[in-house]
Amino acid sequence: WADVVRTITDLRSRHAKASEGVQWGIDGNTGKVADVKAGGVWDTFSVKLQVYKAAVESAAMLLRIDDVLSGISKRRGGGGGAAQAGPEEGGPDMETFGDARDG
Repeated sequence: WADVVRTITDLRSRHAKASEGVQWGIDGNTGKVADVKAGGVWDTFSVKLQVYKAAVESAAMLLRIDDVLSGISKRRGGGGGAAQAGPEEGGPDMETFGDARDG
């Protein structure tokens, strides 16, 4: 754990140097701070764009799930309280025609 803290501290101190800070990163193989420019590693825009797209898709999926779950709880009457009537007692899950035949 201490190695991780030292590595991050080292990386932040190198990033703080205005003239050369942008070219430092962490080597994924060794876990050490390395000059990524010299290593030929470049963070491409396409990778960052894909990360943003995945984040937006994940957020949208969570919101859809929330909508579905809140819709189910509203249909069932939500919350606690007295027991809801079932289909045989004319409760919310009873199948109906939606016209005069429902009587």
